[in-house]
Amino acid sequence: MASLPYPRRALLSVSDKTGLEAFAARLAGLGYELVSTGGTAAALRAAGLAVIEVAQLTGFPEMLDGRVKTLHPKVHGAILARLDLPAHRDAIDGAGISPISLVVVNLYPFREVSSRPGVALDEAVENIDIGGPAMVRAAAKNYPHVGIVTDPADYACVLEELDASGVLSDATRFELARKAFSHTAAYDGAISNYLGRVAAGGDGDAWPAQINLSFSRVSKLRYGENPHQAAAFYRDLGSTDAVAGTIAGAVQRQGKELSYNNIADADAAWECVRGFDAGAGATGMACVIVKHANPCGVALGADAAQAYRRAFATDPTSAFGGIIAFSGALDEAGARAVCGQFAEVVIAPEVLPAALAVLAAKPSLRVMETGYGTVRNTVHLQRVGGGVLVQGTDLPGLDPAQLRVVTRRVPTPAEQDDLLFAWKVAKFVKSNAIVFARGAQTLGVGAGQMSRIDSVRIARHKAGDAGLDLSGACVASDAFFPFRDGLDALVAAGARAVIQPGGSVRDAEVIAAADDQGVAMLFTGMRHFRH
Repeated sequence: MASLPYPRRALLSVSDKTGLEAFAARLAGLGYELVSTGGTAAALRAAGLAVIEVAQLTGFPEMLDGRVKTLHPKVHGAILARLDLPAHRDAIDGAGISPISLVVVNLYPFREVSSRPGVALDEAVENIDIGGPAMVRAAAKNYPHVGIVTDPADYACVLEELDASGVLSDATRFELARKAFSHTAAYDGAISNYLGRVAAGGDGDAWPAQINLSFSRVSKLRYGENPHQAAAFYRDLGSTDAVAGTIAGAVQRQGKELSYNNIADADAAWECVRGFDAGAGATGMACVIVKHANPCGVALGADAAQAYRRAFATDPTSAFGGIIAFSGALDEAGARAVCGQFAEVVIAPEVLPAALAVLAAKPSLRVMETGYGTVRNTVHLQRVGGGVLVQGTDLPGLDPAQLRVVTRRVPTPAEQDDLLFAWKVAKFVKSNAIVFARGAQTLGVGAGQMSRIDSVRIARHKAGDAGLDLSGACVASDAFFPFRDGLDALVAAGARAVIQPGGSVRDAEVIAAADDQGVAMLFTGMRHFRH
């Protein structure tokens, strides 16, 4: 930009005041006049900085409880003037307007307020920013002449460039403008989504007329599921807390770049292992090994090493090149156990330094640390031609009090524990899903077959290959048995107790088959199809 005979002026009006005082002090040191409003002006004055109030600039006081303060020609004329056009310069000179070359604005915390449980509509609406988005959009539109900063994370690079050359480069102003429009788009989308939920009744069964999705790119990927497909990884916009304890919020501690399939499989493993409670400091451990989005081995153990060895024993062949997830901190012994096989990814909420030292011997192995957050997606999306299917995530746990014993034989306490264990695993196995388990260890998993009987055969075959005995095993089926032949196949394989949703028109026939063979059966009243 050409040098023009105007003072350097920055307008600051922020809700998130992270780093504000130090940033503004540096701007003042670079010769900027600071213009501000309300709480931001008060914070700057408290830091000993000279501030021009917007009301002083406009000659018009704030009104309507602060709803109107920056919506004035002396603000927007100062932001929107194209200083390369003589007519614009004449217009602002005639109106006594000095241009603003830097706008620092972030918006009222609508997303945070509206997401609080029980928040009143009036309170949420009061946190809809009006003047802020107008200033952001004005500055972004006029990016050839104005820098717009909406993210405190950009303060350092902006100051570095101003220190070095006195102005922001064309490329920097363009990138800040792009980021600003993304900021206001996500903000308006959050408002639209909230009001849509209110209009639809506010519950999970009443979907709004329109949904607006906002994600920020984490990384570009080499390719997608196959080398000819371009791909990237995005995460939900919002605070760090919004992705705590998730794949999108995980930190990669070592290893090669994550691929599309690595991320998808790591998410499947992590979401499954999270179903087995083990927070920071918890005793016991769960381990899940996933291959091609399906758990091929799941087990509980006293520690990471034991849980891993028991999970691996289910299907050592499929575990090759798999994703290994732990529900708690991975220690040195667990890391040494894992190093006995080829794996693509190891993921845990915490990876202890001694474990990292061991895993470093396999520099290509990707090691991810998620932290102990409890965030889970509330909706599931699936693209279809020309649109998207949206549903609530299959999150509900199973209350043992809701289980119904439908056979003459009642499962023993140990069997009931194993049935519930198998049920948790079946929820993450592609339909049709069959899971054999005993002693909190999977013995055989049948996944993704068109026939439930075929899933039984596959699970039985895998158990045989692994040298595991299915006699007396407990079995989970993700959906009901339409005929008794599925139940008969389980019993022939060695099953002594079964958990399934129920709901078939032939339930009585299946229950009778179980009674004839002395098998205990539980109905859950809930199925877990996974496509």
